[in-house]
Amino acid sequence: MEILKKIKSPDDLQNLNNFEDLASEIRDKIIEVVSCNGGHLASNLGVVELTIAILKVFGGIENNIIWDVGHQCYAYKMLTGRFSNIDSLRKNCGLSGFSCRGESQYDHFTTGHSSNSISVALGIARSKKILRQYGKAIAIIGDGAMTGGLAFEGLNNAGKSDENLLVILNDNDMSISKNVGAIAKYFNHIRTQPIYLNTKRAAKEILYRNSTLGKKLKYFLSKLKILIKSAVIHESTIFENLGFAYYGPINGHNVSELINVFSVIKDMPKPILVHVITKKGSGYEFAEKNPDIFHAVTKFNIKTGEITASEKNFSKVFGETIVEIAKQNSKIFAITAAMPDGVGLSKFSKIFPDRFVDVGIAEAHATTFAAGLAIGGILPVFSVYSSFLQRAFDQIIHDVAMQRIKVIFSVDRSGLVGSDGESHQGIFDVPFLCTIPGIEIYSPSYFFELEHVLKESINSQNSTVIRYPKGAEFFKPNWLNQNFCDFDIYIQNKDNLIITYGRIFSFSAQILDKFPNKISIMKLNKISPLSQEAIENAIKFKNIFFFEESIKSGGIGEKFGFELLKLGFSGHFVLTALDDFIKNCEVEEQLEFFSLDFKGMINKIGL
Repeated sequence: MEILKKIKSPDDLQNLNNFEDLASEIRDKIIEVVSCNGGHLASNLGVVELTIAILKVFGGIENNIIWDVGHQCYAYKMLTGRFSNIDSLRKNCGLSGFSCRGESQYDHFTTGHSSNSISVALGIARSKKILRQYGKAIAIIGDGAMTGGLAFEGLNNAGKSDENLLVILNDNDMSISKNVGAIAKYFNHIRTQPIYLNTKRAAKEILYRNSTLGKKLKYFLSKLKILIKSAVIHESTIFENLGFAYYGPINGHNVSELINVFSVIKDMPKPILVHVITKKGSGYEFAEKNPDIFHAVTKFNIKTGEITASEKNFSKVFGETIVEIAKQNSKIFAITAAMPDGVGLSKFSKIFPDRFVDVGIAEAHATTFAAGLAIGGILPVFSVYSSFLQRAFDQIIHDVAMQRIKVIFSVDRSGLVGSDGESHQGIFDVPFLCTIPGIEIYSPSYFFELEHVLKESINSQNSTVIRYPKGAEFFKPNWLNQNFCDFDIYIQNKDNLIITYGRIFSFSAQILDKFPNKISIMKLNKISPLSQEAIENAIKFKNIFFFEESIKSGGIGEKFGFELLKLGFSGHFVLTALDDFIKNCEVEEQLEFFSLDFKGMINKIGL
C-alpha cells in the first residue's frame, strides 16, 4: 500500500501517473477489508479506475460528487483522506459503508437508496448558479439505478436546463444503447477529442458574432449533423433526446481514456452524460464470475472465495414457504424489486418463471403492478426490504388500500439490520403502515409463525403485511403457544406486564424464565389493527413496559398506550423504542444501545 499511504486528499493525485499500481493497491485493500467486515465487494471493485479518474479531474472541493446508492464508495473513501480508517468500515463508530455527510467534506450527500443522484446533483448545480459559485455537480449512477423512475424524472428536468451538470452512467451489466459498430465508435472518438471540441466552441463564437448569418448557418449545421447521424447511426440515444450531450460508451477501466474525456468536458457548462462500461468484481476472479453473490457479502476466504455459511434465516423460510403455497395455488404471483436472492425468491423464480417478475429498482411500480394483478384476479406477493418499501408509500395508500383489493407484502429486514448503516434500518414500516386503513400487519417472532401467517394470509380478505427481521430467530422457549393467535399472554405476575412483538419477544421470554412470578408477558402477533381484547387484558396490570424494535413516534407502543388511556388506565406505562436514525454496528450492539436486549429490559423494569 505504498502509494495509497501517501494519498491524503485528491490533491495528491495530481502529480501521480502510476494509475495501474494504485488501482491494484485499492483492489487489494477492498478485498482485504470486505473479507473481514463484510460489505459490498463486486460493485466497489468495478469502479476503482473510474473513481481515480473522477478525483484526478474533479477532486477539488468546489465540485460536488454524488454517488447513487453510495455502496460503491470504498475507493472514494480511501482517496479522500480516509485510508487510515478503512479497516473500521461498517464497524461500530467506524466508517459507513455508504457516502455519509457527517464523515467527510467530500461526501456531499448521505446515501443508501437508489435513483436520486441526478435530482440531487441538479439541485446542487442550480444552487451554484444562483449563488454564482464555481464548480460542477456530478452524479455517478449505475444502470441498475436507472430502472428507478426518479432517475428519469431527474433526467427529464435536467435535460431542458442549462445547468453545469455531469451525469456518469456506470454501465456494468446491460447495454443502454444499441451496439452500432465501428462507425459509432469512430464518431465517439472524434467527439471526445479536444481539437474537435475546441474547434466546435470557436466556431460557435464566430457564428454568434454575425447574428443573422450565424444563426441561420448554425441551424443548418445542426440539422445537417442530425441527418448525417441518422443516415449512418440510424438513431440517437435517449439521453440526447432528453437534452444531454452524450459521450460514450467508454472503457471504464482505462484511467487515461477516462481522464482525457473528463478533462475535455470539465469546463463545458451544460448537462452532459458520460457512459462508461465497467465490470463488476473486476480484478478478483470469484467476484467476476459471481457478481451477484459477491455484491453484498459476509466474511469470506480471500484465497478460495468461500463465503461464511449462513444459518437458516427468515428470508429462506419465506422462500421455501411461498413455493409450497404456490404449488397448491396457481394464482400466487411473486414480485421483487431487484432483490430475488436477498428476499429468498430465487427458487420461486426458477420453479414458476411465468408467475414471477423482478421489476428492477422500482418499488412504487411494483406496488401498483401488484394492484393491477389483484384487480385482474391474481394474488400478488410483493417481497421487499423494509427500508425500500418506504419508496412506495403513496402507492400502498392510493393504489392498494383505497382500492379495497388484496396484496400481500412480505417485508424483509424489518427492525434493526446492523452494519449497513442508517439508510437500511427497517424501523419506519410500522408507523407508516399502521396508519393506513384496511391493512393487517403481522410480526412473527419465529420461523413456524412466519410459515403459519403466510399460509393464513392467503385466505384473508384484506391486504396483509408480514414483517420479519434479517437473519435467524432468537431464543425460543419451550412453553411458547404453538397456535398463532392475534396475541398471547403469559401471566405469572399481576402487577408487571411486558408487551412486545417480533424477535425481541425472545428477550422477554428469557426474563420470564429467569424471574418466574415477577413478570407477565403479552406477545402481540397481529400488531395492527390492535386487538381490543389485548388492550382489555393489559389494563388489569399496574405497571406496563412496552418494548418495540421500531421508531417510537407513531408506533404500536404509542397507539397501545393511547388505547389504554381511553379505557381509563391510571397505572405506570413505560415505552422503550427507537427515536433516531441508526448508525452502523452489529445488531446486538444496536439492541443493547437502545435497551431492547435482555439486559436492557431488566434495567428498564428494575428487576
